[in-house]
Amino acid sequence: MDAACSTQLIDGDGTFNVSGVDNFIKEVKLEECGLSYAVVSIMGPQSSGKSTLLNHLFGTNFREMDAFRGRSQTTKGIWIARCAGIEPCTVVMDLEGTDGRERGEDDTAFEKQSALFALAVSDIVLINMWCHDIGREQAANKPLLKTVFQVMMRLFSPRKTTLMFVIRDKTRTPLENLEPVLREDIQKIWDAVPKPAAHKETPLSDFFNVEVIALNSYEEKEELFLEQVANLRQRFFHSVAPGGLAGDRRGVVPANAFAFSAKQMWQVIKDNKDLDLPAHKVMVATVRCEEIANEKFAGFIANENWRELEEAVQSGPVSGFGKKLSSILQSCLSEYDTEATYFEEGVRSSKRQQLQEKLLQLVQPTFQDLLGHLRSGALENFKDAFEKALNAGEGFSSSADVCAQSCVSKFDKGCEEAVIEQAKWDTTKTREKLQRDIEAHISSVRTAKLSELTALYESKLNVALSGPVEALLDGASDETWPAIRKLLQREGELAVYGLSDALSGFDMDEETRNTMLTNLENYARGIVETKAKEEAGRALMRMKDRFTTIFSHDSDSMPRIWTGKEDIRAITKMARSASLKLLSVMAVIRLDDELDNIEKTLTVALVNSTSNNATSKSISTIDSLASSTWEQVAPEKTLITPVQCKSLWRQFKNETEYTVTQAISAQEANRRNNNWLPPPWAILALVVLGFNEFMTLLRNPLWLGVLFVGYLVCKALWVQLNISGEFSNGALPGLISLSTKFLPTVMNLLKKLAEEGQAPSTNTNQSSMNSSAKSEVTANGESSSSSSSGSSPAKPVPIDTSS
Repeated sequence: MDAACSTQLIDGDGTFNVSGVDNFIKEVKLEECGLSYAVVSIMGPQSSGKSTLLNHLFGTNFREMDAFRGRSQTTKGIWIARCAGIEPCTVVMDLEGTDGRERGEDDTAFEKQSALFALAVSDIVLINMWCHDIGREQAANKPLLKTVFQVMMRLFSPRKTTLMFVIRDKTRTPLENLEPVLREDIQKIWDAVPKPAAHKETPLSDFFNVEVIALNSYEEKEELFLEQVANLRQRFFHSVAPGGLAGDRRGVVPANAFAFSAKQMWQVIKDNKDLDLPAHKVMVATVRCEEIANEKFAGFIANENWRELEEAVQSGPVSGFGKKLSSILQSCLSEYDTEATYFEEGVRSSKRQQLQEKLLQLVQPTFQDLLGHLRSGALENFKDAFEKALNAGEGFSSSADVCAQSCVSKFDKGCEEAVIEQAKWDTTKTREKLQRDIEAHISSVRTAKLSELTALYESKLNVALSGPVEALLDGASDETWPAIRKLLQREGELAVYGLSDALSGFDMDEETRNTMLTNLENYARGIVETKAKEEAGRALMRMKDRFTTIFSHDSDSMPRIWTGKEDIRAITKMARSASLKLLSVMAVIRLDDELDNIEKTLTVALVNSTSNNATSKSISTIDSLASSTWEQVAPEKTLITPVQCKSLWRQFKNETEYTVTQAISAQEANRRNNNWLPPPWAILALVVLGFNEFMTLLRNPLWLGVLFVGYLVCKALWVQLNISGEFSNGALPGLISLSTKFLPTVMNLLKKLAEEGQAPSTNTNQSSMNSSAKSEVTANGESSSSSSSGSSPAKPVPIDTSS
């Protein structure tokens, strides 16, 4: 026998096929499996596709119903076969379908017995059920399960069986939405079953592992069905291993005792006659009404009017959507009422309700899409109207209220036209979402506008405070911080007043308004503090600049010329005092008009500490700067700590010492340049020792002329060579410079003498040519026309000393 061939275990009359089972066990070599085998059974309504599912799932060859010959009973009794290609060895049982017309309404004992037998023998029980039966009280074998639960606890010791509910012809409803409903129904059945005292508090999970799967329609979606079945088949491999699909297998018997055990179980089940199942009439009505409902549902999906309406909604709002769709739905439900008139009223009404729910579930996404279009359109209209109102200069709050009310009213009108008569769908959530979107947009625009206003006035404060504060700190004096406080108060009040006026159009609470104004005031204060910190970081540079300005310029701001008459010590002290003043001004922030003694402390510690007669005092005063805080000044207001002031002053003195030294050197050089007379003792020595030479000069005047000419030549060389200027840079550089300039200067002087000599001779020749016509009479009465041309001495050559 082929492993996939089936054998009848129990015939339609309830007779157990002992010989057939024994032969089956031998042919499939079940006895060799020991405990490594599994039993799977399937139960469900007649003609629900149980055999078809088993054949595709396990590779068996159970007889299947021929749909072209009508719907009738195919499987009679219980058939058994071995699954092909699944390890470990798996035996599957195909049970006769329930509620078959062949047995009638009253003879339902076999259905109950076979179901109970399957639960008792099997490790895994597949319960085949229609998707549309979920949630129904008289469907999905729920009454049968109720009875089985009760009898099983009474007849057998508990064993954990896996119940796998196979949902057939799955609809578009997701499995995660169907499964909770089904599990809840199973739990309700379990809770309602009367239990013996031993199992009064025993949960369902001690007896059963409940699994739920869903398969698409075999006839409508065969490829998808086969794919899902193939995936399900993988779960049956190694089903008896720990964690496998089978239950705990506490009651499993060895494979060689399977036939005897099954026969005894069936005999016990047959002897129990008090089982009850739902009437066949109700089951038939259920199946037939379900078929009619499915036909009408498919017809609605194919309806051209519905398709056109659905496509139109995808692109935007549709006028009269509610009336058009209500008409299509009513037509579909009316056709169902006509065809299902003669079936049982309760079933007919239940299926009609299910059909209506399915139709509404189908059209609800389209309805939601329409509401989405209405909401998005209303929101865009609000944004445009709100922006135009703001651009027109209207108040923010009033514009927001008017535009919001107008847009929500238009949305409500659109929802009234979209309402479907058969559904009581509430559009409140969509309306609330629209209102939230409008409020969110208003809030974002308000935030943006307030940010713009705040940024505008902050920028104005930056311009109004940064430059003036920097200038005031640069010219540090006693009036610096009072001037800064006055500036801060004035500009802060102007900015706060301007922002307060701008906020009048916004509907905001007083607390928020005051917070914004306070933040603006704090921002203005922060600008001043930030600028003060920046300037404090440049304190050393500012001190040096101020020292240089005062030390190198006089009271008229003219550069000083160190002539030797200036009191450099006094000027240096004045310049350093001014720099110390700047340091004391920049040491702390004084925006609260609080008094401090920083300037006095710095003056005593840094200026007066150099006094030679106050050594002990200076030591104690300098120690006062060995701190990181100032007295009577909060740490957060400190810009330059006492220790930093001491360090800055030391660095300042070191860097300005060179300027003072240069001034002293310039003054000394100027004094040397302006004092060319020898000392008095030298003059006296010259008079005493040079008396004879002086008398010689008086006796011979010619030497005076020679000395005079020599003096003129030396004076000209002195001026031309700029000897005093050259030696002002030092003796050696002066000698080197004069050595290079001496010869060119002498040659230049000789050239000028030659030119001056030629000019008088030319004038003499011209006067002799005109002497015959013009002559002058000298003071002694002689004619000079002829004598002057030959005997007049040459005029002395003038020496140019202007250079």
